[in-house]
Amino acid sequence: MYLNLIFAFLWSMVIALFSVPSIIRISHTKKLLDEPNHRTIHQIMTPRLGGLAIFAGFMSAITIFGKFGAGVQQLLAGCVMMFFIGIKDDIISVSAFKKFFVQIIATGIVMTMGDVRITSLQGFLGIWELETGISYAFTFLVIVGITNAINLIDGLDGLAGTIILIVSLCFGTFFYFYSIEYAYVAFCLAGGMMGFLRYNIYKARIFMGDTGSLVSGFVIAVMSVKFLEMNAVASAPATAVAVLFIPVFDTLRAFSLRIGSGRSPFAPDRNHLHHRFLDMGLPQIMVVVLILMLNLLVIISTIWFSGLGNTFLLISQIVFAVILSVFLEIQRRRSLYANA
Repeated sequence: MYLNLIFAFLWSMVIALFSVPSIIRISHTKKLLDEPNHRTIHQIMTPRLGGLAIFAGFMSAITIFGKFGAGVQQLLAGCVMMFFIGIKDDIISVSAFKKFFVQIIATGIVMTMGDVRITSLQGFLGIWELETGISYAFTFLVIVGITNAINLIDGLDGLAGTIILIVSLCFGTFFYFYSIEYAYVAFCLAGGMMGFLRYNIYKARIFMGDTGSLVSGFVIAVMSVKFLEMNAVASAPATAVAVLFIPVFDTLRAFSLRIGSGRSPFAPDRNHLHHRFLDMGLPQIMVVVLILMLNLLVIISTIWFSGLGNTFLLISQIVFAVILSVFLEIQRRRSLYANA
């Protein structure tokens, strides 16, 4: 079985790897490029259709090697919807409302037709089984929230792709033992991302765009819900949050800062984690490595102490996030004082 997973990973990687050069060439020819602005890190016009390669590798591999069932078919239907709204946004721009509407439909398909939803918090804060209505509402918030969290961290060469790769490999390893259908999903996504990263690591020749981030984010969100529902490992909720620590922490932190300053939580700015590290004078590649190491630290420590229970582990993660936020704020104020 593991050989088939390896073949699926390699197929997805090769398709993405060989698709990107053609996409880069066509993007330059048709002027489908991302223009630098005051928030972006890149300084030259760069293609933003890398999601095409990721989607091509992922979908071709999963349809050839994957196993359907347990909601995978509905997941792929949602991915197709995410792909089309993402590619439209990358080419001509789409309103936030339209993207959110598509996310609602895709999430609804997975929850209702695929029956993929969170039915228990497994003892976190003493909460076990969830009522049906609460189950659907909470699952909706989790899937849409994670999908957009992955989208929001895509602001630095190789950052989002590296995080997606690590998350996919982590979930894929767990699924290999407990849910082979989703093991294929995870490794096919990881393969496509690996092929794309060849051209996205600093200095990036192409970006994944909304096509790549929305599709990848949606797949990861559904895998997170499935992982929670397996209840096959100790402290599954805490483990899932640990795997997704960086996108979840970065999104909640950015939203909190925006709301605290009286702005919309969706208003773009330079308050993301990678912006803060860049402002400290760290080079881009070091920032990516540092953020990756932070995520791996939380994953390893959570798995190591999984026997302590969800409540203790999740509170510990929150405390760590607060400490990290305070540290970043102190560094920001020092920088402002030094430049005053």
